[in-house]
Parts: sequence; C-alpha cells; structure tokens
Amino acid sequence: MGIVASRLVEAYYRPTIVMTKSNGFITGSARSIAGFDLYDAIESCADLLENFGGHMYAAGLTIKEENFETFCERFEATVAAKIQNVVMTPTVDIDSYLDFNQITPKFFRLLKQFQPFGPGNQSPVFITENVYDNGNGRKVGAADGGDLKHLKLELIQEDEPYHHISAIAFNLSEHFEHMQAGNPVDICYSIAENYYRGIANIQLRVKDIKEKELF
Repeated sequence: MGIVASRLVEAYYRPTIVMTKSNGFITGSARSIAGFDLYDAIESCADLLENFGGHMYAAGLTIKEENFETFCERFEATVAAKIQNVVMTPTVDIDSYLDFNQITPKFFRLLKQFQPFGPGNQSPVFITENVYDNGNGRKVGAADGGDLKHLKLELIQEDEPYHHISAIAFNLSEHFEHMQAGNPVDICYSIAENYYRGIANIQLRVKDIKEKELF
C-alpha cells in the first residue's frame, strides 16, 4: 500500500492514504508532499483510530469500519484547512545526467541496492537530453475511458537510435503533439521496474518534460 500511495502522490501531488479492509478493520498507508505534515493531520483524527504511527511524510493507521466515513470527512477537512500555505506545485531535484546507453540491467541492479526509497532516501532522479519518441507513443488514462492525461512512451536518445526505453509520464499528455511531430525533449525521471504478465522490465517514470524545437 505504501508503494501505491507513493505512486499516487507522484501522479497527483496530493497527500494520499491508500486503505484496505480485512477482518472488520481498515488499515491504511499514507504518504505526503513536501511541506505538509501528514502525521499531524492524522493525529487530529486520533479519537477515530485504533492505532497509528509514522512521521511528517509517511504514516500508517488502523480504523474500525464504522468510523471510516467520519475519518475520511474529517481528514479531508483537516488537509483542506492546513494545506493552503503549502506550495502545491511539485519541484524536482536532479541527481545526475544520464545517457540511455548507461541504463543497463547491471546499472539497475546497483541502483536497487540503495532501496528502500522513501522520505530521507528518495529514488535518484536523472536527466537525459535530446530524447525522441519512436512513433509508438500514445496517450493513456483510466481503464473506463476517462481523460487521457498520461503518456506511454517508447523513447530513444539522439545518436542512440537502436536503444529504446519504455517510459510512463503521468499528467504530461500536453506534450504529446510536440513529441509526435518528431521534436526532441529533455526529460527528468526515476528508474523502476514494470511488471507485465509476470515479466519485469526497466521503465522510466518521467517526472517532467522540457520541449525543444528541432529547428
């Protein structure tokens, strides 16, 4: 649940709690954004909780089913009241420049040795310049046919036309037409594994895209 909550924060940049129901209780894992004290918001609902713990940016909690709706309403109200002074535009700290030919299975194995990633040990963020979509990129969205806000891309780097890397870019579909026209971009991203039909592949999680003109 913590992994899912982190992915949702990455996609929507809002304090997030992911919950699941089991044996009459609901348990949750929470993740926050920079500058917002998530633990304090959860603590304000302590009388509704069976137990909770964590810190400013990550927490866990357990609640009885009958208190779930009340907790959701109070937590939402608390966040709305306290988040007004928090900058809601995400910033990205870049750790290093990287060329696609450096992203090998061996490199990824070394990268995983720094796990687990989280507050205080964030996943490294890299930047690669002059990147193109190979023509198979598309907009994607909710399975029910909702807004196509995300991009599923197959990327190549200038001078490396045969080195394709899969990427997902949440909430960045406004760059689709620019890339489909064959224009280059600079991207910043983290590197992760994507599982499809039981097979793991390296995938870039694009955090931002800077458009560049071909001419």
